[in-house]
Amino acid sequence: MLRHLFLASWLLTCVSPLQAGNWPQWRGPFFNGSTDETGLPEQWSRTDGVAWSVALPGVAASTPVIWEDRVLLTGTDSARDMLQALCVSRKTGQILWQHDVAKGISKDYRSNFASGSPVTDGQVAIFFYGSGELAAYGLDGKPRWARNIEDDYGSFAFFWTFSTSPLLHGGMLYVQVLQRDEAVEGRGLAGRFNESYLLALDPQTGKTLWRHVRPSQAVAESREAFTTPIPYTAGGVTQLLVAGGDALSAHDPETGKELWRWGTWNPERIPHWRLVTSPVAGDGIILACAPKRDPIYAVKAGGSGVLGDDCLAGVSREAKEISADVPTPACYDGDFFVLSDVRKNLSRVEPKTGKIKWTVPTPGNAKYEASPLAADGKLYTINFDGQAAIFRAADGQLLRTIPMDEPANGEVVRSSISAAHGQLFIRVTRHLYCVGKGP
Repeated sequence: MLRHLFLASWLLTCVSPLQAGNWPQWRGPFFNGSTDETGLPEQWSRTDGVAWSVALPGVAASTPVIWEDRVLLTGTDSARDMLQALCVSRKTGQILWQHDVAKGISKDYRSNFASGSPVTDGQVAIFFYGSGELAAYGLDGKPRWARNIEDDYGSFAFFWTFSTSPLLHGGMLYVQVLQRDEAVEGRGLAGRFNESYLLALDPQTGKTLWRHVRPSQAVAESREAFTTPIPYTAGGVTQLLVAGGDALSAHDPETGKELWRWGTWNPERIPHWRLVTSPVAGDGIILACAPKRDPIYAVKAGGSGVLGDDCLAGVSREAKEISADVPTPACYDGDFFVLSDVRKNLSRVEPKTGKIKWTVPTPGNAKYEASPLAADGKLYTINFDGQAAIFRAADGQLLRTIPMDEPANGEVVRSSISAAHGQLFIRVTRHLYCVGKGP
């Protein structure tokens, strides 16, 4: 109990610097795709209203992470087939430092190993790649530590390129590997069972603190997940939420012990239902998105053990427009905002009732896989073609579309937009833009 009270107190004391303008990890300061930033721009172009832009040596899908004057990115140097860690000055756009982390950008044509976003607590910046590389640097760019968890725990058993973002929370670093139980396409441990697991490390040293095996009843590709663990506090208890392998589970952040589990959204055990969307929580509800065109499930927080369907506050089975295959929903202003890449719409949904307040079509013909940013009364999205779209959160009105890229040679824009210090950070195929007034 004392530990739970301590964690709750830690959250209260630590939220202030996170709220003070930083975007420290993939889904922002509140782990839900939102920020309390105000005065964010809603009109600009590639040349007007831009504080700066910087050319990038290769394509990657990581979302820009911002801490004070530092903008952190995973990246690639396509000419040299190199994975990189980059740091850009938020004030000037100058590349302050960049490091080659490992050779070998990708396994397949669909994506590359630089899809996960970095994470920082203002002391250390940590980068994680789909090839298993973990690399930590001070914000001054000096190397702290590096390791490859594939070397320690085996090659990742994924048919396509593996991706997840690391999580820093409560002084611990978390990464998850939800993979097939059998080797596939030469990846994974041949001739033996491949365990899915949640891993906790010391962010200052990279040392493993614990490794918790996460079982699954899913089969084949449905065991694969590209999600990121998300912390959520319910009833004074902080939990790590993990989605994948046809189930949603919650874990003790100190030990990895599973506290509860709900599933499945795949009772027929369809073998090709890999999961991409991470969980999002708000108002005592955890949103779990089934893949493809299947429903979204609203799970009541605070359970224990193996949960039955009585833990569900609602299912979007009848509301066919509510689904999300790749983009993770945002939670903002008391509601969930669900961007559907397969149904080409954006919806505002009340957490506890499932009431749909509005649904609007997304503009353009290109697919949306980047997750939405919710802030300053607006929703910011971007599609494969690099066309940004801004919606008013209150009623879904499309305020503006802004072309930010002209992808070529099969390249697409997958990086989510982030916001910090009154500015927007937009990564397209070969450039990073800082939109808004300078410091």
